[in-house]
Amino acid sequence: MCGIAGFVSVDGLDREAAPRAVRMRDVLTHRGPDEAGLHIDPHAALAHRRLSIVDLSTGQQPTSNEDGTVWIVFNGEIYNHTDIRRDLESRGHRYRSRSDTETIVHAYEQWGDECVHQLRGMFAFAIWDAPKRRLLLVRDRLGIKPLYWCRAGGTLLFGSEIKAILTSRLIDAAPNIAVLPEVLSTRFTSGAETMFHGVYKLLPGHRLTFQDGHVGIKEYWDVPAGRGDWRHAVSSSADPQSESSGKDVQSRGSRSAGLQACPDVVRQFRGLLEESVRLRLMADVPLGMFLSGGIDSSAIAAIMARMIDRPLQTFSVAFSERAFNELEYAREVARAIGAVSHEIVIDDRDFFGALPKLVWHEDEPIAHTSSVPLYFVSALARQHVKVVLTGEGSDELLAGYGKYLRLAWNWRAGTIYERLVPPVLRTSIARGVVPRLPRRLARYATRSFLAMERTPESMFFDNFASIRLSDQRWLLAPGLRDGATGPRAYAASRAHFDKPNGTLLDRLLYADMKTYLVELLMKQDQMSMAASIESRVPFLDHKLVEFAAQLPDEWKLSGLTTKRVLRAAMKGLLPESILNRPKMGFPVPFAKWTRGPWNAVARDVLLDRRSRERGIIEPAAVDRLLRDHAEHRTDGGDRIWSLMNLELWHRTFIDNDGPQTLPAPPRLRPSAAAADVALPPPGEAA
Repeated sequence: MCGIAGFVSVDGLDREAAPRAVRMRDVLTHRGPDEAGLHIDPHAALAHRRLSIVDLSTGQQPTSNEDGTVWIVFNGEIYNHTDIRRDLESRGHRYRSRSDTETIVHAYEQWGDECVHQLRGMFAFAIWDAPKRRLLLVRDRLGIKPLYWCRAGGTLLFGSEIKAILTSRLIDAAPNIAVLPEVLSTRFTSGAETMFHGVYKLLPGHRLTFQDGHVGIKEYWDVPAGRGDWRHAVSSSADPQSESSGKDVQSRGSRSAGLQACPDVVRQFRGLLEESVRLRLMADVPLGMFLSGGIDSSAIAAIMARMIDRPLQTFSVAFSERAFNELEYAREVARAIGAVSHEIVIDDRDFFGALPKLVWHEDEPIAHTSSVPLYFVSALARQHVKVVLTGEGSDELLAGYGKYLRLAWNWRAGTIYERLVPPVLRTSIARGVVPRLPRRLARYATRSFLAMERTPESMFFDNFASIRLSDQRWLLAPGLRDGATGPRAYAASRAHFDKPNGTLLDRLLYADMKTYLVELLMKQDQMSMAASIESRVPFLDHKLVEFAAQLPDEWKLSGLTTKRVLRAAMKGLLPESILNRPKMGFPVPFAKWTRGPWNAVARDVLLDRRSRERGIIEPAAVDRLLRDHAEHRTDGGDRIWSLMNLELWHRTFIDNDGPQTLPAPPRLRPSAAAADVALPPPGEAA
């Protein structure tokens, strides 16, 4: 795991190129505290920070081909690089190291841009082809590793994090107000734009070329959700040598027929998952496991424990509040598999003390409160290992969230409701009956077909928004309210939902894998790298994804049972109490804290002079939100979280003040936190 940065200029580099590249590189020191490298020629600068995982002695970057004409900087791991190496050496390529990085260079020499189809792993890399004066940027299929880029005249800049690009001083940090409705709704941007004007994400499964001043972007892989031939998926995905393109179109009926024709689906799923875990044990340093006690991380831990020759080290985090502490589940799994467990318990002061610095690490407003405990467990793990495996990705792949069942029910019930009830009566019920229901019942009814349009924007996206569009229209300043529309907030999400053929569940899962999962992976990457630790995600091996994505719905969501194929595959490996445990996610008591003493801190952030003068919020409305939340009239936790992060982000990057310090309220009780992990200053390794 590393940090990469650099730039290419059509007109040639100026005399400031070297110090500029060093600044861009070294602001990423936390991503690679072990070594630093730099390559500069008349038109390109490639910079690298290294976290040494594989080939510790000779894996330095940037690295080149045999004659020094093709150079690369690379972040990630290529798990099948030894197989590719044997092929390349048989074709005459000569190696100087054992690193997977050098394999990518020779693969590019052999196959050009199509070399990406040979790679199995997580990756973001930049290849500079000096004779052609051509830059190639590539991001892995699922978006496990980040990569950002922008243009400044005839120069294209790139980096693992946005702050590397900003540190070049070739562009100014300016807010991208156009994406604000989407960010406040979904918590992130679903397309290539970011919160910074002119700075873009290279999307998962895409590659970018820059030559003669022209930028070209092409998708090279896509999730085959609901579009593949089930029988072909089973046979080819079970073969480690196969490369399914995911482009075949097949009907739902054929997929169901395939289910009957292939009774060993559980065996094949487990085989692919075990293979994925085995591949991700590739390292020359110690490995561990993030363990929550849920079925996803428990499954990976159980498989991993059988594959290593020493007790597995697991790492878990919880909050001091009993209702938000699930450590007993993690302990149960650790005991069952003979693991050595490590735990950290944090409290409100740990959380809010770290938050501003983590906004700096994330580059954009933090989407999820769970990012903060993820940092703390990463820092704990860094004291013992250098690489961890995680259970990320299973929920989006196998319909693990309870919302999928609720969405399907709401959509189908709405279909019948529209058919039987005239429009005038539906309007009367929505406007006259639902608001008068008892508070608890009204809250559920307003998020059902009784009060919502039967559209994906309303039922699927806005229904689960951090700040729904109706709330944005009174919380935002008058000049921004008109932008709080469905197309502005949900156009990108709707495009993903509409893309695949297949069932409603197929389309929901596809949209989440292209949007929500990408943001979760950014959280995973940024928070683990803030602590200088590499995280790997076995559920997102692309062969496993291709296999699972084309399974019929019944293997994912069967009645009230989520992740059916995973539960079946883990029978005998995990205790029944874990296999049958309801999903809880990772609860964070942010709403509780901001009803108490931290409400005043949120008020200081959101309603001080800078925030008022920024012209984004309506101060009176935010004041009411904070009061209503504190007095239990509403649950404003999500809205307060999003607005606080937006303001902290503005202060950190747009005002250029760097990480802030939040004043802690008076302590009402002794801290129950067992956390002894200190957050390093920004830009330094943990």
